[in-house]
Amino acid sequence: MSADTRPAQSPSKYDRLIAAAKAVPPVPTVVVHPCDETSLRGAVDSAQAGIIRPILVGPERKIRETAGRHDLDISGFEIVDAAHSEEAASRSVELIHAARGEMLMKGSLHTDELMRAITAKTGGLRTDRRISHVFVMDVPAYADTLLVTDAAINIFPDLDAKRDIIQNAIDLYNQAGFGKSPRVAILSAVETVTSKIPSTIEAAALCKMADRGQISGGVLDGPLAFDNAIDPEAARIKGIKSEVAGRAQILVVPDLEAGNMLAKNLAYFAKADGAGIVLGARVPVVLTSRADTPRARMASCAVASLYANARRQHAPTVAA
Repeated sequence: MSADTRPAQSPSKYDRLIAAAKAVPPVPTVVVHPCDETSLRGAVDSAQAGIIRPILVGPERKIRETAGRHDLDISGFEIVDAAHSEEAASRSVELIHAARGEMLMKGSLHTDELMRAITAKTGGLRTDRRISHVFVMDVPAYADTLLVTDAAINIFPDLDAKRDIIQNAIDLYNQAGFGKSPRVAILSAVETVTSKIPSTIEAAALCKMADRGQISGGVLDGPLAFDNAIDPEAARIKGIKSEVAGRAQILVVPDLEAGNMLAKNLAYFAKADGAGIVLGARVPVVLTSRADTPRARMASCAVASLYANARRQHAPTVAA
């Protein structure tokens, strides 16, 4: 693995998230197949910071060997033995059903393996909401934390799926401590509605859906080209007047390819960190990769922890 050459960032957005997560109770977290240094260290670091309380699920011998080889203290963690990654994914979902955990955290298995267990029609963690991914991005040159969705799960989402993708991101923003009523930019190549670019028509429809209460909790505008969404001067030159243009907090991309390229451009050109979280399932899911910095991995846990704590506080009580 090549060394991370990105410059260290000054204390800012992620540091505030991590500090906030340390101030709430650690969340019981099922860590799925943490069998390499990166994934196991991410769980250990977040546990030592008081953000999560891990249950490690996977081949016990391999997990202990990894911990010993890299001097990671897992003596206080529960380990649920599972023979291989597929079994670890299914056992982890069972633990969520048994109310043993309030978050899932991806280890060293493939994302597809984990998502198959989560989205299984029988025994999975589906809800009536479309499952979607959000990158929580700390862009040094941008004042606000940027949420980019969906850049990892839904390849070509239709209008109904985009409604859920937007609502998932708004709910995360409102409940994880970023603020209230986020400004949501629905991105396309241009800022005018044209039949030649279907994403502009969908953007206009989604804004009308928000007007009619089908999407709530945020302020939507679109279609907006990327420059008009994040740069006030670009929006001014184009004559766009809205609460969102030039200062968006959530960027909704037309499809996965566009979102993935946008997130990676921000990471490699703008030197942004990107924390990943999956929403719309019964519990939030922390998705990290080997390319993530330790700070980004902990920020992913922090965001999911804050969201899980907020969901717990708003959960309906059941009368005895």
